[in-house]
Amino acid sequence: MNGVASFTPTAVLWTSADAVEATGGRATRPFETTGVAIDNRAVRPGDLFVALVGPNHDGHNFVAKALDAGAAAAVVHRIPDGVGADSPLLVVGDSFAALGNLARQARNRCPGRIVAVTGSVGKTGVKEALRYVLGGQGPTAASEGNLNNHWGLPLSLARLAPDSAFGVFEVGMNHGGEITPLSQLLRPLVAVITTVEAVHAGHFESVEAIAAAKAEIFAGLDRNGAAVLPRDNPHFERLAAAARAAGCARLVGFGRHAEAQARVLDATLGPDHSDVTAEVFGRRLEYRLSIPGPHWVVNSVAVLAAVAAIGADVLDAAERLPRLEAMAGRGRRQTVDLASGSFALIDESYNASQVSIEAALAVLGRAAVGNGGRRIAVLGDMLELGADSGRLHEGLAAAIEANRIDLVFASGHEMARLAARLPKSRLGAHAATSAALAPIVAAAIRSGDVVTVKGSAGSKMGAVVQALVARARG
Repeated sequence: MNGVASFTPTAVLWTSADAVEATGGRATRPFETTGVAIDNRAVRPGDLFVALVGPNHDGHNFVAKALDAGAAAAVVHRIPDGVGADSPLLVVGDSFAALGNLARQARNRCPGRIVAVTGSVGKTGVKEALRYVLGGQGPTAASEGNLNNHWGLPLSLARLAPDSAFGVFEVGMNHGGEITPLSQLLRPLVAVITTVEAVHAGHFESVEAIAAAKAEIFAGLDRNGAAVLPRDNPHFERLAAAARAAGCARLVGFGRHAEAQARVLDATLGPDHSDVTAEVFGRRLEYRLSIPGPHWVVNSVAVLAAVAAIGADVLDAAERLPRLEAMAGRGRRQTVDLASGSFALIDESYNASQVSIEAALAVLGRAAVGNGGRRIAVLGDMLELGADSGRLHEGLAAAIEANRIDLVFASGHEMARLAARLPKSRLGAHAATSAALAPIVAAAIRSGDVVTVKGSAGSKMGAVVQALVARARG
């Protein structure tokens, strides 16, 4: 969303003395770092590389490569093979615990105002939108991509610069109990829950249990903090009660509900934008969103509610919203030139649930096609839906019909259920995998089409996006 600026090392983030103080480790020699990384392939010059041990990989085996790539130092709990005794190392008892300690110290030394964002869908988009609008008002740190789990959030927090005016961090989970320690580490001033839906339902006995898991975000909320909650959601009262029980006195509702403090009054939905009239704490605002869809209209008032709750300038934030851009994999649009013209590609390939696919289909249904063009949906399996998976996949047929989708290509075992429900005239093809489907879709596209690609991360629908983009070189 508006991209990530190219990396230019500037201020020192961690000195060896600071890192030793945070972790209780031992530095083999003095160092200064400007970033933190846990993947040697993503190391940038000046990074502190943390060698984590996982079920399939041991980061200690890549310390030498990280140092060769320009890492200023590495955090290790054993001296790796092939690494000289004079190498810049921070030797600790456990590298994962050290990452958490760096994150804790980074939070302690930063007086900036922190926002935590969670929710069943929309959390990355809302996080990126907050990063963008707050970035116009002061130095703003944010988690990259969806680094939101038990190692992603500590990594993101360890990168927090001491002079950040704002920080925006995504907090994710797929099991109960995962958010509590992350919230306690983050200690946000504002906690946003975008929505509660039957996502990751295979790991929960009910949607109410999902709501309870999302409400763990209040565990670390500042005692003077605010909970920003979806006022239209059927679980609003449950979330509000959980916030009050955690000691939160400031509750801010957002949505279309008459009692929402950040409320959509009107919205005109266009093929590639929306014009919104909203009221935020009694202030009337009119703005354009360059990311289309009714879900983004609601997301936008969640963003403005969080801006107000954190004490930043709401008018300035609203004035920046027209320049907001979608992220790759989460709604980014591009035009792909062909010998005979061009087609439009909407990349929604990063992840999927029933709610998010229906939202993507609604956007596709409003999209303007070219001369002779078609609205085409390329859908991969939705995962982690549990016993309702078959029914939910079949149920997408109604949204496809309602949004006048001309052609559907489907990938995966579960999407075969949807393919069987569609009339032959509407089904382009079904394949077992995205790799098998990709060339079929690429061959079928013609000038004037608008194509949306969406599926859960495990469905690997990025392969279809790559095949479609490659048409420009064909």
